[in-house]
Amino acid sequence: MASASKNIGVLFGMEDTFPWALMNAVTALSGGEFVGCPVDVSYLRDGQTFDYAAILDRISHDVQFYRVYLKCAAARGTVVINNPFWCAADDKFFNNLVADSVGVAVPKTVLLPPKEHPKGTQAKSFRNMRFVDWDEVFAYLGFPIFMKPADGGGWRDVHKCDSPDAFFAAYDGSRDLCMMAQEAIVFTEYYRLYVLGRSEVLVMPYDPGAPMHERYVRNAPPIEAQLDERLRRDGIALCDALGYDMNTVEFAVRDGVPYAIDFMNPAPDADRQSVGEENFDWVVNTMATVLIDRVRNPRLFETTGRWPATTLEDPAVAGR
Repeated sequence: MASASKNIGVLFGMEDTFPWALMNAVTALSGGEFVGCPVDVSYLRDGQTFDYAAILDRISHDVQFYRVYLKCAAARGTVVINNPFWCAADDKFFNNLVADSVGVAVPKTVLLPPKEHPKGTQAKSFRNMRFVDWDEVFAYLGFPIFMKPADGGGWRDVHKCDSPDAFFAAYDGSRDLCMMAQEAIVFTEYYRLYVLGRSEVLVMPYDPGAPMHERYVRNAPPIEAQLDERLRRDGIALCDALGYDMNTVEFAVRDGVPYAIDFMNPAPDADRQSVGEENFDWVVNTMATVLIDRVRNPRLFETTGRWPATTLEDPAVAGR
């Protein structure tokens, strides 16, 4: 049941420029029909009601209490972006399976057992596990190999490995993290896309090797029309399948083909200084419009996006 509240809240942490600008845009673009405001949180009691028509989540990936709060708000009829139930279950390796199911190219990837026993386990806990054939892994991926956590973000614990020695050094330092090893895409072009509302796309040339504040490339040459169309199609296909209404998708282009490198960013960077003024204005106004539209035009509750249908299709029927 939809909430009767006129508040559209933002749940956020340390960031400053985006949340306040978004709140102002919600109020202005709705003509005062809705009021953009910070979410006010204290303790959570059973039976609690939530005075928000919608909430944009920017922080629950770091705060478990907020994640529980948002699940309860969604259960009471508040529109929560992004879906806290799916965010709690998502991981980068599974997303590759989803990408393949909607015709988006991804690098070859393997999921590795944890190097150290997770807390509360011991050797006997892994009786189902056989030793990894590393020669087989290296033959499948080729060097260089990128190693990164399956549920990580912010470039934490990401390593580029140019040799077996470098690979094992990175793996030995991965503690009990669940790590992915992925072929490196030697790219000629790299792009980061904002995909909002599963329909609105902003394509931004991006340099992942530059310092964080210089990664969004200014004054880049125009994107070739066919590539631009493919990037937009693939970005929407991924976010529609995953069910994300706010996400960034990164593509590395090799031989004219965009490979999805990173597309599990349900609370992506939107700071004015790092993304630049023009990109910032687009994200603020588009996200405000998406939030307003979601309240005005309610959807049935979703546990996920479309991926159960796409991944369970018969590949022959799907043309893959």
